[in-house]
Amino acid sequence: MTRPRFDRILLKLSGEALMGEGQFGIDPETTSRMAEEIKAARDAGHALCLVVGGGNIFRGLAGAAKGFDRSTADYMGMLATVMNALAMQNALEKIGVDTRVLSAIPMATVSEPYIRRRAVRHMEKGRVVIFAAGTGNPYFTTDTAAALRAAEMGCDALLKGTSVDGVYDADPKKVEGARRYEKVSFQTVLTHDLKVMDASAVALCRDNDIPIVVFNIRQQGNLARVLSGEGRATIVSNEE
Repeated sequence: MTRPRFDRILLKLSGEALMGEGQFGIDPETTSRMAEEIKAARDAGHALCLVVGGGNIFRGLAGAAKGFDRSTADYMGMLATVMNALAMQNALEKIGVDTRVLSAIPMATVSEPYIRRRAVRHMEKGRVVIFAAGTGNPYFTTDTAAALRAAEMGCDALLKGTSVDGVYDADPKKVEGARRYEKVSFQTVLTHDLKVMDASAVALCRDNDIPIVVFNIRQQGNLARVLSGEGRATIVSNEE
């Protein structure tokens, strides 16, 4: 299926995507590979911004389930995303990609504060912008932060890099014969709880007509293939 070209995109990476084959933390080889993929996309003429999760270090919901106060756990998770953002910035700048980290929680020593107009200006200058610390508020996931920033930046699409090659009607790692969608509507995702992103993020993309493209980020070169209209992915949009 041929997909439209998206010029300005937000790439959502899970924290787990930075672990490589490990069970915890940040794998330098993996972050370097991700940086090369992002550089290739930028060199192909795409304007990019990123949101990276923090699940490889600390996940707020998991912490709350183990007895942490939910707000405290969520703030800890936000700090984990800042660590991942700095790791990605380091990897990108090592290969000559001008990058800025903007954090929703002010921490001037390591990042710029999130100001929408400043972020837009950075993108206009060809810089890769990494949004850290989620929305800056507890009870919101980095999925929701990604949808919010995509809307604020006027992105053509939100690309979600995962460990599977699209959206399925069941977990393909657990259910043999799970059906894969080439295209699916936001409404179907919400009605059937297809676990693309959390419901508030899907609804935000639906209301702002921002397609979500789900693809396997672990396959080398896949980001460039998907952006060129090739590669294996599922596009979630307002069209059936």
